[in-house]
Amino acid sequence: MVYSAETTKPDSSFAELHCLSNFSFLRGASLPEELVEEAARLGYQALALTDECSLAGVVRAHLAARKHKIKLIIGSEFVLQDGLKLVLLATDRTSYGNLSALITLARRQAEKGSYSLTRTDLASHFPQGCLAIWLANDQFQADDGRWLNKLFASNLWLGIGLFLSGHDETCLREAEATARQLDIPIVACNDVHMHHRSRRALQDTLTAIRLGQPLSQLGYALFANGERHLRPLPRLAELYPPEWLQQTVLIAARCQFSLDELRYEYPQELVPDGHTPATWLRQLTEAGIQNRWPHGLPEKVSQQIEHELALIADLAYEPYFLTVHDIVRYAREQGILCQGRGSAANSAVCFCLGITEVDPARMNLLFERFLSRERNEPPDIDVDFEHERREQVIQYIYQKYGRHRAALAATVITYRTRSAVRDVGKALGLNLAQVERLADSVDRWDGYQLMPESLKECGFDPDSPIVQRLAVLVQQIKGFPRHLSQHVGGFVIARDELSRLVPVENAAMADRTVIQWEKDDLEAMGLLKVDVLALGMLSAIRKALVYLGEYTGRTWTLADIPAEDPAVYAMLQQADSIGVFQVESRAQMTMLPRLKPENYYDLVIEIAIVRPGPIQGEMVHPYLARRKGLEPVDYPSPEVKAVLERTLGIPIFQEQVMQLSMVAAGFSADEADQLRRAMAAWKRKGGLEPFERKLLDGMRARGYSQEFAQRIFQQIKGFGDYGFPESHSAGFALLAYVSAWLKHHHPAAFCCALLNSQPMGFYGPSQLVQDARRHGVEVRPVDVQASQSQCSLELPANAAPALRLGFNQVKGLSATAAIKIVQARGRQAFANVTDLAARAGLDRQDLEHLAATDALKSLAGNRHRAFWAAGGVEAATPVFGIAESTEATPLLKTPKSGQEVLADYASTRLTLREHPLGLLRERLRRHGVTTAASLWQRRNGSIAQVAGLVICRQRPMTAAGVTFVTLEDETGQVNLVVWPATALAQRKPLLKARLLSVTGTIQQEDGVLHLVAGKLEDWSSWIGDLESKSRDFH
Repeated sequence: MVYSAETTKPDSSFAELHCLSNFSFLRGASLPEELVEEAARLGYQALALTDECSLAGVVRAHLAARKHKIKLIIGSEFVLQDGLKLVLLATDRTSYGNLSALITLARRQAEKGSYSLTRTDLASHFPQGCLAIWLANDQFQADDGRWLNKLFASNLWLGIGLFLSGHDETCLREAEATARQLDIPIVACNDVHMHHRSRRALQDTLTAIRLGQPLSQLGYALFANGERHLRPLPRLAELYPPEWLQQTVLIAARCQFSLDELRYEYPQELVPDGHTPATWLRQLTEAGIQNRWPHGLPEKVSQQIEHELALIADLAYEPYFLTVHDIVRYAREQGILCQGRGSAANSAVCFCLGITEVDPARMNLLFERFLSRERNEPPDIDVDFEHERREQVIQYIYQKYGRHRAALAATVITYRTRSAVRDVGKALGLNLAQVERLADSVDRWDGYQLMPESLKECGFDPDSPIVQRLAVLVQQIKGFPRHLSQHVGGFVIARDELSRLVPVENAAMADRTVIQWEKDDLEAMGLLKVDVLALGMLSAIRKALVYLGEYTGRTWTLADIPAEDPAVYAMLQQADSIGVFQVESRAQMTMLPRLKPENYYDLVIEIAIVRPGPIQGEMVHPYLARRKGLEPVDYPSPEVKAVLERTLGIPIFQEQVMQLSMVAAGFSADEADQLRRAMAAWKRKGGLEPFERKLLDGMRARGYSQEFAQRIFQQIKGFGDYGFPESHSAGFALLAYVSAWLKHHHPAAFCCALLNSQPMGFYGPSQLVQDARRHGVEVRPVDVQASQSQCSLELPANAAPALRLGFNQVKGLSATAAIKIVQARGRQAFANVTDLAARAGLDRQDLEHLAATDALKSLAGNRHRAFWAAGGVEAATPVFGIAESTEATPLLKTPKSGQEVLADYASTRLTLREHPLGLLRERLRRHGVTTAASLWQRRNGSIAQVAGLVICRQRPMTAAGVTFVTLEDETGQVNLVVWPATALAQRKPLLKARLLSVTGTIQQEDGVLHLVAGKLEDWSSWIGDLESKSRDFH
């Protein structure tokens, strides 16, 4: 039956009450924002977002609804265990809390990514106040309707969708009969899966991915047509009886809840009796003042603290600071290194509370970068903890507040090109081999795009229909949410039940729960988030201090590290920074000899200047020129000088931009913070235009030249490519200095700590060990008679500590086997391989892993004999254990040097024998290849040929298409510069070679040497199966 538009009311009012976004993973084919915008464009009175057992997309929809001035209804779709399907809609704050709690119950009862809800669950956890729409799915079971009617009474409707499938008239008649029989009103529901019909192909593809079958085999599992989109009002008026449409408006009128009603309440238990949050925070701050400044508080800092406490009190954020302080206090009591960073380092109160370590007396802080009255949102305090002990801190939070009050924020895992290619390829019927070839053709080099050249290389015709279709679908699905994961450490803590604020579900990791909102959602809703982050360098520093204590006979803390050691800065000026926090990358090692840091603040600048913001804002070269005295340092006014003097007149930090806008253009502190936010987002969202006019006009009104104003604004735009806040860099510089001090004065302990904290940092174990040996450290191999579970230090008499590689370097050996070896050896040294197997309880696989590493050398001789001995060990019997036998020494060939090196790399990712390039040196010399070290003796501008293992490829977005490659030979490393034309012409060797030969031009300046590549050749065949992996495009 088709209804004429004349039979409807003149305004054709309608509200869509059943709509799924792409947060109904692999079902919905449109973003929440797209659905809201389209509903507003079509003139709908309201839109209900009803993702399946989820509120993950509602904040995005809420913000879009506010922008497009359309009413948003919050709801969710459920399918019970027996197949009963319904939609629940929140009418007020209480019913929203009940809905959120019901979603939490369903999610917590199932594994991650699924949910489980029964009729008993729904009845016993009845969502009071919610309206229910029964989705009968063409199966009008009267018993289901009676059960729901008994539960929801006058809050129940029968939802019907008509989709031109050929069964609409039958469906309509049966629906009306069922509604009359049960006395339930009918409402039009369109089961919306996409905002526009054009997304139908994508929706079909999502269905294929969800069901794990190719599209060609799905049949009736796919929708019959593209009608499940937001349809125009006249079309709906033709399809549905007018009273069905009118019911949508009546239901929408009853749903008055808005997310704006949510109010976050902070935890209360951190304030002792007799105190308010404000008085307790002040008392803790004053105690911190005594600890930080025992000889008296500087007047400037005193004023800063009072200013901060007043603003914190005005905004009632004391509980937030107390919460973070309590977490940090716990960590320090447990001996866990931690340090606050980011904008929190702008806070003198955070320094007093021990949250951060940046002394406000040494820095020019800008508190409004951290907390702003006008912004009216919780501050964001990031605290780094040792990455191996962070879980201890996380479990403390769960134990203190309970899982009903604390959970991690979510991270939305979205489709990227490779994952999209894999899933779409399978949906289109490609076989696994084809899918993997396609996925492998996608890399950062091509901007993660399906490029015709790459497709041809892996055997596909870019013009074939299936490849064209795949390319379109991949582009559409990119950025779509795939599933929720846990944030790296953002905790949400509530005063009462968190699940009444936002649904909570299980994480993939045991003992973890996550909410369904991510950090941007939390920020939009003003919910407290405490970031409990992991930092590998903190683990490495703590371990190094422990090792240092073991051989110096005293306890070491961070406070014991001597400040401003000239020898440390001299080391860094030589770019000797492998393993040093934040300054070990190729770009930083190139900058160190040019900037030549001499003190802590130079390190702060060093860390911040090698960032896209300063580079794009053209700040780097002017700063270096002024530092060398090649360019005059001038300031247009004393006010600007006060802001920029510490960086020689060049704005390098975000805080300086904010301060400049205040002193030179008349911005308020809150307006300056708005500028900072606009800077960070303008390349993605725009929004700098209002500030440009205000900045330029404000500067000219205060007497600054047009040229100066324009230069400052261009530098501000550069920060759209990510610039560091000074506070953030200051926190990192502390750790950079400590790690550099350890590297310079105690290289064995430092390298040992880095190896035992892997994976972390820029370099792998091979590069770390080579660097330690170049610094005079004796590195000893893995040995079952001497090694510990982890790498350790051995103390020869009257000599520097030696580094012994541990069993954690043995590929394939379990931690349990390593512990058993150490325990058995502690009772008595091993006599032979059989004795080792018997007393440590090792199986043949364990023994073969040890033999491959050459760890059995002290018991069996070379690798060949070790494998022979391991193969001769029989499995233990209950009565006799492992049988011992005596046999003559096997006549096996001694492995050749090349074989040993290959085996070393295969089993431990490094070698203590000669470097692979050292074994090839004579052959390389015959080809005219020089060493990395000898390049320094060559004339600048001369031609040279080098070859080395590729350890790193990078193409930063700030480098205008230039590729940087780092090669390694037995004498060190060489940095290559590959111009775009060279890279394009010689793409294959550049991207695929493990051993790369390069002929190029030496470029040497300011203690920095590059080889500008001309000819590239792939010589990987020279190193056979050597397992050497490069770190590419990070």
